[in-house]
Amino acid sequence: MHKRQFIGALLAAPWLAQAQPDALGARLRAGACVVLLRHAQTDPGVGDPTGFRLDRCSTQRNLSAEGRAQAERIGQWFKSRGLEPGAVQSSAWCRCKDTADLAFGRHRVWPALNSFFGEYRATDAQTAQLRAALKGMPAGKFEVWVTHQVNMTALTGEGMVMGEGLVLDAMGKVVARSTFA
Repeated sequence: MHKRQFIGALLAAPWLAQAQPDALGARLRAGACVVLLRHAQTDPGVGDPTGFRLDRCSTQRNLSAEGRAQAERIGQWFKSRGLEPGAVQSSAWCRCKDTADLAFGRHRVWPALNSFFGEYRATDAQTAQLRAALKGMPAGKFEVWVTHQVNMTALTGEGMVMGEGLVLDAMGKVVARSTFA
């Protein structure tokens, strides 16, 4: 590979958007994409306690104090750049709804974003719903989908930390990633 090709490949790398927030903002303004956001930092643990209920946040693993602050910082990142998602969709889990509300002031529950941790037979159907919705994303608009690590990995094959977002184009390709710090 020639030096010029190598530099070009580096500049086209998705992780560059983390280093250059203006490039990420421009990508989101162009639209036809989704920010697939893993919920913010939670209290320690994996999964939810036995017998948790979706209609009772007190029975779930929830955002920690740091996670609440992290979600607010994510929202500030978008607000400071004048970026307003066309929709903010969320898993029904309280940690996802709280992340969406603290960051964007709103959410709409979409079951396709619900965690299938421990219930893997839902993986294919939910992932197919997400892929189909991605294909319908219009130019000039983007959405934020707040969900869980298992859903994000099933859709993209990528790993991520809590509070990290993967920007997906209409074909489901990861074009950027960021912690919005």
